[in-house]
Amino acid sequence: MTQWIPAGVVVLAVVIDLSTPRNVSSAPLLMAAPVAAAPLLRPAGIVAVGVLAMIVHELLAWVDGTFGWHQGLANQITLVAVTVLAVLINRALEGQNARTRRARQIAAVAQRAVLPTPPSRIGDLAIAARYVPAEDEAVIGGDLYVVQETPHGVRLMVGDVRGKGLGAVSAVSADLGAFRYAADEAEDLTSLVDSLERALLREGVRRGGQERDEGFTTALIAQFDADLAVVRLANRGHPPPVLLDVRGTATVLEPSEEAPPLGMGALGTWSFPVDAFPFPPGATLVCFTDGVTEARDESGAFYDAAVRLPLLLRRRALTGDPATPAQILRLLTEDVSRHTGGRIQDDQALLALRRPVDRP
Repeated sequence: MTQWIPAGVVVLAVVIDLSTPRNVSSAPLLMAAPVAAAPLLRPAGIVAVGVLAMIVHELLAWVDGTFGWHQGLANQITLVAVTVLAVLINRALEGQNARTRRARQIAAVAQRAVLPTPPSRIGDLAIAARYVPAEDEAVIGGDLYVVQETPHGVRLMVGDVRGKGLGAVSAVSADLGAFRYAADEAEDLTSLVDSLERALLREGVRRGGQERDEGFTTALIAQFDADLAVVRLANRGHPPPVLLDVRGTATVLEPSEEAPPLGMGALGTWSFPVDAFPFPPGATLVCFTDGVTEARDESGAFYDAAVRLPLLLRRRALTGDPATPAQILRLLTEDVSRHTGGRIQDDQALLALRRPVDRP
């Protein structure tokens, strides 16, 4: 619809000219038409708008009896100049847009390198991931997820590093590298988390400055037993995940004991529990960062995924088949956006993992 704005400007100029005294000219408004077309149309379209404006101006001037050097030819020459200027503006904008597209393509490639999409399936476990940046132009942020098949079962981490920008991206890369190595080597989740803690402390010392003393990562680390009947969680200051059973009932998997984020070992030594939860057939584990839990509506109310997810799935069940993990994440992120009125305050990284229903 926006491509019709220049034509609307011309129509408005005609209406104003015909409804006002003869000594009132709509030429300035006609000159705005090619300028309005500059960001909306291609050069040929801009020239067409300019030619249309010149024809309309000439006709209106003949009707008013004002066509002459002062109010006729001078305005026509000005319309030609404005049309040429609009084409030049269009070319400059197109070059800028092309550079922006290339930058976003490079950022997308970098994101896939730093934060690759997990496989859609590992064994019987169906997996979906989704990343929603807080800013439209931002592709890479400080939230992360990773799912890995290891000798000890399927392990995953969802996390959120302190800070923004390139520093956060560097921290994400360090977190993922540490996890990928430790997930294969550590015998249990306690050893895995301890290994991550040491790696992040070393990274903080290497980076120095504020990151050495204040850098940290909230993280949820999970492991599924070989038969997928149990999921074990180590929660280091991260929003707890939601378990959806086959009927869509939601349960928040709260840790039995609070523990600080990773990377704070220099300030002291803390114990942390590894909690085991049943993971029944057909269940889906939904993990997310605080971009979901801290999303607020206009009144300041926080978003509650455990309350909203069953409602979303119930509505989905009335209109189609049960939602897949990818569809659950789409429904969730769209609902968060509605809750905030489209004002996303923080990045969102989400994982959904489903155990298949046992066949009779």
